[in-house]
Amino acid sequence: MVITELMNDLMKNKFLIAVLGILLSFLMAKILYFIVNKYVKSLAQKTKTDIDDKILAALEIPFVIGIVLIGIYFSLLQVDYIRQYTPPMNDIFFVFGVLWAAFVLYRLTKVGMQKWMAINPQFQNMPRLVIKIANIFVYFIGLIIILKHFNVEITPLVATLGIGGIAIGFALQDTLSNFFAGLHIISDKPINIGDFVELEGNISGYVEDIGWRSTRIRTLPNTLVIVPNSKIASTTITNDSLPVPEMSVVVQCGVAYTSDLEKVEKVTIETAKKIQKNVQGAVRDFEPFIRYHTFGDSNINFSIILRVQTFVDKYLVTHEFIKALKKSYDKEGIGISWPVRKIYYGNADS
Repeated sequence: MVITELMNDLMKNKFLIAVLGILLSFLMAKILYFIVNKYVKSLAQKTKTDIDDKILAALEIPFVIGIVLIGIYFSLLQVDYIRQYTPPMNDIFFVFGVLWAAFVLYRLTKVGMQKWMAINPQFQNMPRLVIKIANIFVYFIGLIIILKHFNVEITPLVATLGIGGIAIGFALQDTLSNFFAGLHIISDKPINIGDFVELEGNISGYVEDIGWRSTRIRTLPNTLVIVPNSKIASTTITNDSLPVPEMSVVVQCGVAYTSDLEKVEKVTIETAKKIQKNVQGAVRDFEPFIRYHTFGDSNINFSIILRVQTFVDKYLVTHEFIKALKKSYDKEGIGISWPVRKIYYGNADS
């Protein structure tokens, strides 16, 4: 009997009911989180595609937040003192609801863009700046919806922001210059993520990311060079990955004037062919060739043209080729002369 009366008193305590409702919403969110991780994810992993796994991962946290917000809203309505402020409370939760919806839309948009880039090879290396811009756009729409709900006139606000934007533009001139340069790089595509590039100032390496302010380049010694986008947009770029990663390697050499040039050509090409077929990074089916081009001071000079799969492969291929060519020349008796100077002595009076 006492317990029944105590329960009745507790049920009449609206504040206590609100607290219990809020705690219950957190408990339900915890249960949902457990069910999703324990059972739903395992079912999604059994499907042939991974898009459902990514959508599930994207919606997991927003749904938990949504349950908590709904629980808090209806729990607060149980308190008489708070119920009299229902209109402003509705406005507050409307803002939270719009932000929640924008958060869900952003996460779904991110999953969709990543999937789209994965199935379209030409867009696989699209930088994160594009996803960041999509994020800003989604939340900007949410802001417009919130302003409309509160009957805020957008036109005067835009005019005010325009005047303020001019002042901000002058203050952030370099930052905005880098931002729009980044957009130019993304649209014009002089470089892509993963490309090996060479910039003025002896900067070279792989493009790691194109951000809203700067581009990150990882050099061969594995250091990171941060280059402002405006500098990239205005400098001369050598992209060693375009139009294709394959590239020619030109090795300069010279042989003595007493050499049989036909024999030199034959031995050099045979050696180069072995390198092309056996050294990692060389293009297997490429036919190397040589071209004589200069009567030098001590040698007849020529170029040997090989081909590698990527820019960095040229170092190993050149290294192995020079070793093999020296060995072949020694075996065949082909000499490479060093500079020789003849000095004549004469009588100054003659």
